[in-house]
Amino acid sequence: MKKIISQIFILILSAFTLQSCIFVAGAAAGAAAIAVVYDHRSIQSTLEDNKIANKINEKIHAVPALRNESHIEVTVFNNVVLLTGQTTNPAWRQQAEEIAHSQPNVSKVYNQISIQGVTSSLTRTSDSWITTKIKGQMLATEELKTNTSSIKVITEDGVVYLMGIVTQQQANTAVDIARQVSGVQKVVKVFQYKN
Repeated sequence: MKKIISQIFILILSAFTLQSCIFVAGAAAGAAAIAVVYDHRSIQSTLEDNKIANKINEKIHAVPALRNESHIEVTVFNNVVLLTGQTTNPAWRQQAEEIAHSQPNVSKVYNQISIQGVTSSLTRTSDSWITTKIKGQMLATEELKTNTSSIKVITEDGVVYLMGIVTQQQANTAVDIARQVSGVQKVVKVFQYKN
């Protein structure tokens, strides 16, 4: 029995690490659903993004209203910051953006925090499932397997955000894939384009 469990664990672990793919799904009560598909950037670039995101998250969580009365997610890709989530106060939305802009090495901030009540655990679980389905479709698409594409998928309250470094054709393909997934309300491109 232990051997079967070990084999299943190895199979699952392998599925997540194949083809340079990293997948992070937020728990129902935690983060937004995020998946990185074919990240061909250097480890240094990835670490820099993680460092920026962690510093922004620390500062946001140091503000009681942003921590306790809002749901704010920070995603960073190639020094571009995407803020998603919900807050009931426009001033808090602006405060989160100012925190993001204040970080060194941030090249741009997209503030997509909506002014509304915080989403439920059920909605966040649905977002994780949407991200998983989009990631699966992208992994099966030859055009997105090339060394020229690096795509991050974020789903928040049914809205899919696509970040990364792609060609125009790869962007169009990624958007088409996301739009066809059940439960997607809207697709927002936050791409940097290769010539």
